[in-house]
Amino acid sequence: MTIRIGDEAPNFTAETTEGTINFHEYLGDGWGILFSHPADFTPVCTTELGGFANRKAEFDQRDTKLIGVSVDTVESHHGWSKDIEDTQGSALNYPLIGDDERTVANLYDMLHPNELATATVRSVFIIDPAKKVRLTLTYPASVGRNIDEIIRVLDALQLTSKFPVATPVNWTNGSDVIVSPALSDEEATEKFPAGFETHKPYLRTTKQPG
Repeated sequence: MTIRIGDEAPNFTAETTEGTINFHEYLGDGWGILFSHPADFTPVCTTELGGFANRKAEFDQRDTKLIGVSVDTVESHHGWSKDIEDTQGSALNYPLIGDDERTVANLYDMLHPNELATATVRSVFIIDPAKKVRLTLTYPASVGRNIDEIIRVLDALQLTSKFPVATPVNWTNGSDVIVSPALSDEEATEKFPAGFETHKPYLRTTKQPG
């Protein structure tokens, strides 16, 4: 099943390191990030899971719940958590799905047989409070994800969900943003009392609102 931006995130019930979870109920009224890992007790995955654990508070501040998935069992995940803590400084502090039957992996198209025969690639899905998929990322097994980039794009999605703006190339939180082309100059003046700069009729920038 191919998941596209704007689709409703498929719901599922699964066993995790924190018990049985219904995905939509777990996300509640906030944002969520679902991300997959090829296998337990592997080097890149160990650094990634520890990296997300170390920075969980930053996702909490953004009302965003983390949940991982691997095609190994929950029992295996619990054993692996000690290694993650030993090497990365934090044990698992968010649920990790035991997906040994590949239910979630198939539901979210995480199995790419030309990359890995039986394990998931490194998929990322950012899901908004309406349970809509707002971003998808796919990395090969050999490349670890950049958590700074995931937080950056999460900030951008949350900002552009609240205000009629877009974020330019290499945008970081607090930088100037682009005024929506859908707004007239009069509407933009009303929406952004701090003013805006017109570079071209279709390109206007303003201070980040909020």
